[in-house]
Amino acid sequence: MQDSHTRPVDDSLPVSQETGRRPVSGTLLLDDAREWSRFGRCLDDIAGRWESHIVVGGMYCAACALTIEDALRAVPGVEQVEVSTSAERARVVWVAGQTRPSRWMAAIEAAGYRVQPAMDAMAREMRRQESRQLLWRWLVAAFCMMQVMMYAWPVYVAQPGELSADMESLLRWASWVISLPVLLFTCQPFFKGAWRDLRRHQVGMDLPVALGMGIAFGVSTLGTLDPGGAFGSEVYFDSFTMFVFFLLSGRLLEQRLRHRNAGLLDEALNRLPQSVQRIGPHGVLQSVALSDLCVGDIIRVLPGDIFAADGVVRRGNSQADESLLTGESTPRPKHAGDGVVSGSTNLNASLDVEVTRLGEQTIYAGMVALMRQAAMQKPAMVQLADRVARPFLWGVLLCAALAAALWWPQGPAQALMVAVAVLIVTCPCALSLAAPASLLCAAGAAARHGVLVRRLQALEQLSQIDTVVFDKTGTLTGGQLCVQQVLPLGALSGEDAWRLAALLCWESRHPAARALIRPDIDEMPDWQVSDVCEVVGQGLQARAMPLESRTAHLPMIPFGQSVELRLGSAAFTETAYDTVPEARLVLAWRDTRHGQWHPLAGFILAESPRPEAFQALQALRRLGLHICLLSGDREEAVHTVAQQLGIEVAHGHCSPADKLGWLQAEQSKGRHVAMVGDGLNDGPVLAAAQVSFAVGDALPLAQAQSDIVVPGGDLRQVACSLLHARATMRVIRQNLLWAAGYNALCVPLAMMGHMPAWLAGLGMALSSLAVVLNAARLLRWPVVELPDAEADLCNENQALDLQTMGST
Repeated sequence: MQDSHTRPVDDSLPVSQETGRRPVSGTLLLDDAREWSRFGRCLDDIAGRWESHIVVGGMYCAACALTIEDALRAVPGVEQVEVSTSAERARVVWVAGQTRPSRWMAAIEAAGYRVQPAMDAMAREMRRQESRQLLWRWLVAAFCMMQVMMYAWPVYVAQPGELSADMESLLRWASWVISLPVLLFTCQPFFKGAWRDLRRHQVGMDLPVALGMGIAFGVSTLGTLDPGGAFGSEVYFDSFTMFVFFLLSGRLLEQRLRHRNAGLLDEALNRLPQSVQRIGPHGVLQSVALSDLCVGDIIRVLPGDIFAADGVVRRGNSQADESLLTGESTPRPKHAGDGVVSGSTNLNASLDVEVTRLGEQTIYAGMVALMRQAAMQKPAMVQLADRVARPFLWGVLLCAALAAALWWPQGPAQALMVAVAVLIVTCPCALSLAAPASLLCAAGAAARHGVLVRRLQALEQLSQIDTVVFDKTGTLTGGQLCVQQVLPLGALSGEDAWRLAALLCWESRHPAARALIRPDIDEMPDWQVSDVCEVVGQGLQARAMPLESRTAHLPMIPFGQSVELRLGSAAFTETAYDTVPEARLVLAWRDTRHGQWHPLAGFILAESPRPEAFQALQALRRLGLHICLLSGDREEAVHTVAQQLGIEVAHGHCSPADKLGWLQAEQSKGRHVAMVGDGLNDGPVLAAAQVSFAVGDALPLAQAQSDIVVPGGDLRQVACSLLHARATMRVIRQNLLWAAGYNALCVPLAMMGHMPAWLAGLGMALSSLAVVLNAARLLRWPVVELPDAEADLCNENQALDLQTMGST
């Protein structure tokens, strides 16, 4: 690739107002179409529409996001723009035939901000440099503040006549010299931001702060140069350095929190390795780029490596950490024939994996798209805060001007310092951060526990839900069968027949056979089973020899002789019991003397609820929610599951249109409904519900209509999400109340002259920091816990009552 320093300069690129130069070294490299997929995806091959994600540095408030959006929309070929201050990211939809990444990235840099492609190491480096620069500015401000306070202290404590005029002048000049680095170095970002906004004829958060800093230093400088002038001899270097220090302290802590959240998001989005070990035709390992991998290739994944693609294990035994995808911290065993998903981690031993899905077709890619989408969304309350930000800033400037006019008769210096206090104390950073910081923390906590929020607005709506509707197959039930009833049909009791059938099914992988496996299989010395053979599509056949203690049950079979057994349909067992329903298996033995088959027992199988389903529903009931079940399955099967889980309202034989009609009828009654389904045939009802959950392993790719995705299928996360949504709305209301109360209290105090500049700076920093720290409480994910009595009831309902099942 050609070196970036030798590339010609594109004169059409805008000049950065911050550096005065056109960006040529970084962004022009991204005009290569092969690079675009690294930080985005193609939306339309024919039209050439691309969606790109970038990391933007230097944003601190909602006004910054609006400035960047305006700059990008002014570039021809840019169709859509979304900028998130809390996530420090931007989403840009652009047309390749009309513009290039270098052009619209240059527009951002020309607006005074730094930009790098998302999912790139340069983004982490940019955040590191920002953190170091802000830390240096904070250290300089802290050192200078302490020095200035040391020079100001004698003036405060000296009695009249104790401090000579020359000594007082010397202390003022020393304070001026020490304050100069604060003005020229520490305050530089605020002045640059204010100048940037003024050149674009806009008002941003930096403007009132920069005005306050400039006025405070200017008035103090005039008092130092000409103590007998119109502005008097009073200096405010101590207030100036203190409020700069306090402001930077709040901004530093806020930046650390935002960078931590951004780093967690990048860690989730940038897990895949750049290269893999592919096994060649002769077993030779070849290191190839991930982009060169093809479906059907065999790759070797070493312990500790990330699976780069979805696939099937062909050789090896290990365990995989899929906590990022499912929220479940317990490693999952992986053997030959088991599937693996990209983004998960191989833990114990090397595996040879055949690639089945790559790129955007993988489950991991679907999760990445959901997380990007959630990070960039602006719910209604965030958009309202953005719209209020700029008018509020104009109100701040007017209040400061009014305060200066009212105090001018008391002296120009006093009037200007009151205006400075008003400018600083009313900066609406806390108001603009109240909602987005809370929503981003909530979505980040959910993602780390296996819950992907596709639409941030859903968190607000979820807190108002009063009804939860579940689908059955694939949602409440995991698609696994269980024994619902055992019918003795011969000489064996139901219990003994089940124990014998379990021995036949031990080595079978068929779902119906696995349903008959007993947890106490190792404690059954009743029969000795051999020559097990599985007839595909029909059942199992084997030979069994009863042990001495059980010969009484089959007196026609003497001890030491074996009998031929079959387990399957009535047709396969050749029994006369032809009235057995389709969902029933029959165990039969063959009488060799007459060549006839005799039934021993019939097994009625049904889908079993998920292990956590009862606990999840109990948690939802404790939250006061009404629970319903809608399914397209048979009425009998639906009511069986409903009875097992204690659901009172259950309907079967429901088509998607029937589900939608029922949902709309409930909504017409004023109910707020959440729909939980697997998404395979629930698209209309998922789209119509106030909030929709999609559960199941393949959902990040399959669900376009859901608001929240639970890839691991743990139904308890539905209750956790509802708890978290309620907590999120509480935190947002607390943040908004704090921001409003802070301004309502501090603005009158500042206008009355009771709040010096340093205290105004401290109040502004603490208000923004309080909002961010309060939002950070949402990083804790709730845990569904039941009282001891309900937990015991849950275990009792999930346990199989073998004695009852074995009775007729």
